[in-house]
Amino acid sequence: MSMIEITRDVKNPLLSRREITCNFKGLSGRLKKLEAVDMISKKFNLEGKIVIPILLKNETGRPVVSGSFYVYEDEKLAKEHLKAAIFARIEKAKGAVAKPEGAESSAAQVEAPKEESK
Repeated sequence: MSMIEITRDVKNPLLSRREITCNFKGLSGRLKKLEAVDMISKKFNLEGKIVIPILLKNETGRPVVSGSFYVYEDEKLAKEHLKAAIFARIEKAKGAVAKPEGAESSAAQVEAPKEESK
């Protein structure tokens, strides 16, 4: 039995995208958007296409996460159709993953003031 259950898979010719809605079983509270995108890309063999996570929602009382994704052929077309905030969140998530844990940003590293001798 697969962890991913497809509830809806529609091609939208008007917006030139594919819209996928699915449930991730047993991953409530532990699934991140980039991990969900990787899982969807592997399941549908979407290498080289732009997969945008639109919504991940935990269901109350069940260990199920419902997710909605848009799949575009062209990144330029995706940026025309979707809000810039969505791409900003994706970039922020990618930056958080790329940064190793325990490493602090350069702005957070502040040296203690040195004592002056009299």
